[in-house]
Amino acid sequence: MSQPVRLPFDPIARAAELWEDRWGERSHAVSMASATSIMRVQQLLLGRFDAIAGRHGLTFARYEALVLLAFSREGRLSMSRIGERLMVHPTSATNIVQRLAAQGFVERVPNPADRRGAFAVITDTGRAAMEAVTAELEAADFGLGMLDADQHATLFSLLRTVRVGARDFDA
Repeated sequence: MSQPVRLPFDPIARAAELWEDRWGERSHAVSMASATSIMRVQQLLLGRFDAIAGRHGLTFARYEALVLLAFSREGRLSMSRIGERLMVHPTSATNIVQRLAAQGFVERVPNPADRRGAFAVITDTGRAAMEAVTAELEAADFGLGMLDADQHATLFSLLRTVRVGARDFDA
């Protein structure tokens, strides 16, 4: 995959200047620049995470599902719980699990409490792939190695405030 061309200026800062020039409201220009910056950083991080996970036959979304299963008490979760925790549509959760099952990273087992449902259970192979990706993500400092501990704490606090304000979870 080729690297995108690096611009000789910050396009988001320039967009904020143009926004303010056109609509005259500095606070809206700053909000737009912040929101756009968050989305751009998400793109950059996801690209890097997908590249790391891809070296182990995974996408970052499938890696997240494996981590979720590894964190569960019994190493298994229902499709609905996976979708809920990953914050994706149940169909997307089922698709993720089907792909992981095809790779041998999870097994689908019947849910005795729900004849129509199934549990996804992480396999030893899935656990090994998840651990390998985790080691690489940690070695890459999750793409945020340019921040110090105080900056990490500030960033997390600011983004948490946005998540609470959007009612992402019960604070």
